[in-house]
Amino acid sequence: MSETSNKTAAQMVAEAKGAIENLTPQQVAEELEKPGVLLVDIRDSDERAQNGVISGALHVSRGMLEFRADPTSPYHNPALTPDKRVILHCASGGRSALAVSTLKQLGYTDVAHMDGGFNTWKEQGKAVAEGSSE
Repeated sequence: MSETSNKTAAQMVAEAKGAIENLTPQQVAEELEKPGVLLVDIRDSDERAQNGVISGALHVSRGMLEFRADPTSPYHNPALTPDKRVILHCASGGRSALAVSTLKQLGYTDVAHMDGGFNTWKEQGKAVAEGSSE
């Protein structure tokens, strides 16, 4: 029988961050000024309603991300394509780091996440719009 090595969620996030592109909120703000950059908010609807949103971000909950991002899925969102520059964010950066790794497995090559997430964006005084509970 083979021995398995269990990891904690924190270890998984740390490993993911070591293998992906991590952007600061300032870097994300600068990227959003470029054409063709898609910011994807993977937080749950209640988080968005309670804490606000970054204007222009596409909302795709973490639970549906793979299905919305996969062009062969019946749930595919055409805004998400593997050849587009995609930046993910969640509340603090853990879920988005893991999600970037997943998108890379789906063939996304120009994908990054905002380290520190929406919380750091907000703490740094970046613009926040009222969220909806969609």
